[in-house]
Amino acid sequence: MAEQRRALRARMRAGERLAGTFVKTPNVAVMEVLILSGLDFAVLDAEHAPFDRGAMDACLAVARAHDFPVLVRVQDGAPARILDVLDMGATGIVVPHVDGVAKAESVSRAARFGMGGRGYAGSTRWAGYTTQRMPDLLARSREETVVLGQIEEPVGVDAAGGIATVDGLDGLFIGPSDLSVAYGHDSLDNPDLPAAIASVGRAAAENGKTFVTWVPNVGMAADWAKHGFTMFVVSSEHGWILQGARETAQAVRNLS
Repeated sequence: MAEQRRALRARMRAGERLAGTFVKTPNVAVMEVLILSGLDFAVLDAEHAPFDRGAMDACLAVARAHDFPVLVRVQDGAPARILDVLDMGATGIVVPHVDGVAKAESVSRAARFGMGGRGYAGSTRWAGYTTQRMPDLLARSREETVVLGQIEEPVGVDAAGGIATVDGLDGLFIGPSDLSVAYGHDSLDNPDLPAAIASVGRAAAENGKTFVTWVPNVGMAADWAKHGFTMFVVSSEHGWILQGARETAQAVRNLS
């Protein structure tokens, strides 16, 4: 049974502190290693990393075999992209640049079964290759599928109150780098970002949505927890490889 995958959405709604990371390397071995790490989830980054359909399919197959929750950050909110990754077995989606209510409604509808929404097929990996009944699958989708909208522009911040009311949207995901750049800054250390976080955080809290963000390290996660974030995408496997390698190289050079 898909207990971990089903539990992710419930844990989000309960306000549990959850840790994940972006996956940038389209390789099943990387996926297998991260599954062993104790992370609560991972996000395959199809927006900024070279995931073709074959690599995406393989990584999601491995994750489902291990009952490990994996979200996919799609390139955009096109229904065909959302359908593709969910049918392949993604637990949910992260949609970049959700800048208004209309887009939030569109991506939520595309990820959910119903009139005008996700197309139904019982023959996909997600559906168990025809081994499961339609009523059970529809119920599982309602219980399991996660939809996160990234707020990455000032207009998205301004619209966050409305975006947060959209039924079927599970969380608001602050994109701190894109937001900072959109406000005209060249670092996360700027006065506009905390104000945006506070505004979006209020909208999330008032509407029972999970508040999510990316951080480069656990130190920033500890500091930003005060803003109400409960779900953190921490760095990426690239960042962790570089960090560990640099620390090791320096430590060896400093041996007496």
